[in-house]
Amino acid sequence: MNIMAEGAYDPKIVEGSTYRRWEEGGFFNPDTLPGDRKENYIVYMPLPNVTGTLHMGHLLNNTFQDIVVRFERMRGKRALYLPGTDHAGIATQYVVEKALKKEGVSRFDMGREKFIERVWEWKKEYGDAILNQLKRIGVSADWSRTRFTMDDAYAKDVQAAFIHYHEKGLLYRGTRTVNWCPRCGTSLSELELEYRDEETNLWYIKYSDAITVATTRPETMLGDTAVAVNPGDERYTKLVGTTVTLPLMNREIPIVADQLIDPKFGTGAVKVTPAHDSVDFEIGQRHKLPTIQVIDERARMTAEAGPYAGQKATEAREKVVEELTRLGLIVKIEPYPHRVAICYRCSTTIEPIPSKQWFVKMGTLAQLATDTVKNGSVKIRPENFERTYLDWLANVRDWAVSRQIWWGHRLPVWFCAHDEKQEQYVVSLEQPAECPSCHACSMEQSPDVLDTWFSSALWPFAGFSKNDLEAYYPGSTLITARDIVNLWVARMVFSGVEFKGVPPFQNVFIHGTIQTKDGKRMSKSLGTGIDPLKYIDQYGADATRFGIVWQATGQDIRWDEAAVMAGRKFANKIWNAAKFVVGNLTPSAEETGARTDADTTVLAALAATTASVTKDIEAFEFSRALHTVYDFFWHDFCDVYIEAAKGQLADPSLANTTQGILSKVLVSSLKLLHPFMPFVTEATWETIPKRTTMLIVEQW
Repeated sequence: MNIMAEGAYDPKIVEGSTYRRWEEGGFFNPDTLPGDRKENYIVYMPLPNVTGTLHMGHLLNNTFQDIVVRFERMRGKRALYLPGTDHAGIATQYVVEKALKKEGVSRFDMGREKFIERVWEWKKEYGDAILNQLKRIGVSADWSRTRFTMDDAYAKDVQAAFIHYHEKGLLYRGTRTVNWCPRCGTSLSELELEYRDEETNLWYIKYSDAITVATTRPETMLGDTAVAVNPGDERYTKLVGTTVTLPLMNREIPIVADQLIDPKFGTGAVKVTPAHDSVDFEIGQRHKLPTIQVIDERARMTAEAGPYAGQKATEAREKVVEELTRLGLIVKIEPYPHRVAICYRCSTTIEPIPSKQWFVKMGTLAQLATDTVKNGSVKIRPENFERTYLDWLANVRDWAVSRQIWWGHRLPVWFCAHDEKQEQYVVSLEQPAECPSCHACSMEQSPDVLDTWFSSALWPFAGFSKNDLEAYYPGSTLITARDIVNLWVARMVFSGVEFKGVPPFQNVFIHGTIQTKDGKRMSKSLGTGIDPLKYIDQYGADATRFGIVWQATGQDIRWDEAAVMAGRKFANKIWNAAKFVVGNLTPSAEETGARTDADTTVLAALAATTASVTKDIEAFEFSRALHTVYDFFWHDFCDVYIEAAKGQLADPSLANTTQGILSKVLVSSLKLLHPFMPFVTEATWETIPKRTTMLIVEQW
């Protein structure tokens, strides 16, 4: 069927069949690309969660990546776009637990082994949904190399990394105050928290005639082990080193001086609760303060909370304030806007509590990641994100890598079955033949799993075959969102250097976020999210890609559907222009005579456009490149030259040359547009006489 004879361009007819031909033709696999290709160009797909479905952020990110991959493939490189999915420990467990809850069953009812089986069943049914959706937007990834972070080969590399850190002395087990999600029942890093603005109170509590403290969490005062002031605060100089009696608990606690205290907050004197605040924990370590835990893993008060034991923390707050008021110890209460930390997966309020966890020492690793960027081995663009990256590394804390959930990479740690405190352990891939402690038990594996970001930090090389590692490591480019510069980018950099001796990529491009038209954050939970598939269904993948790239002129995009509609019109413009050109070509279409002014002008504009678009894609200026080629094609070619060509074609002395230039400009334009709008350009390319291969591998 001559699809061009059908009238307007119809993406529904073109897209599915074209994608299958690309994939079946081996054009996504660098090993089967035509021609003599010597130079690699490798892009790593930021791993979508297996729980995920396509959202606007994925559309933006993967379109950008596909642009550079298609561009470099056409430039004759062994272009490899590496796809995969992340097991998303907390998120996936949460989704499956929600499904079980509807059945009236908990994971604890099932037991660990049966629960993990259930998660794998869920993954088999739903886990590839987002990859199939990425295909619909034209992502030219090598699906034959798709990896999953729980694949056997990948898991083996993850556990080997844990053992490597342990043997090198960079991994330790210790008790620290961590961010704890009572619902998920696990620790979280500070990078896995979100924040919710709440209107709460600032309570001023009288600890003595000379000391009044201000706090947003009166219930934690039951675990106070000091009051702290800034050493430069002259109001309290004489009190440092003395003690006060902690109200309600009647125990003596010292007054200490610490630089972390802001003298402008409240009264300048703050309560120190090492068990329930990470900053207080650091203060407690410096001043050798005891740690008294008054809130447990379920956000209930412990026996250390005395008469408040067993109450929910929120209930205990009310009771504590009531008792302090009765005793006349509430000096005043002020309304106070407070940013409350919540779990990034289930939105439960976080409770800082002491917990025994595994930590990776970040000192030398952070220095590796810092040096790699400072010496230019990895370039971050836009350059302002280099400061974000370096500032985090300069102040980074040790990385808590253990999680108290079941779905994930289980720690290769084995405990003596007779040691209730679990102080005796062995780090090993396999269960030890003999317990080195009691010499009698079968050692039990740690129930903890590794932080999902621990495994995703190894993404550029984990699970690769030996041949692929030799052929395709290191990569070239990472394109990702700004919210995971520290969660992922920095960790991949030091992991690549630590395990492979070289950084995993040379370029990092950080793109912005997509907001609603009125500037709000896009979120499914907030009801502000948009499903990109609705645009693909209505306007086609090319128009959707066009719409998002067209608007990506800065760090943040205020989404406007009108840009997608403009992309649909432009796809038709390409189609109709090609119909005119192809319909006027004869076998003798080539430049055989002198050029007219119109000929010279359009060819000069084409040369300038080609140079500009090439330069802009190399610099990750995708929107500017699209605007440039759009303006050339619509105005210089269609509005001006094609109109001039209609008259020139009627002149026998000009007809052949005009046909040749029409063909040349169309061919070159389709190449320039292909990375942005791959389907319509490929379909149009097929109508051009004398073509020898698909556009996807034509020379740029």
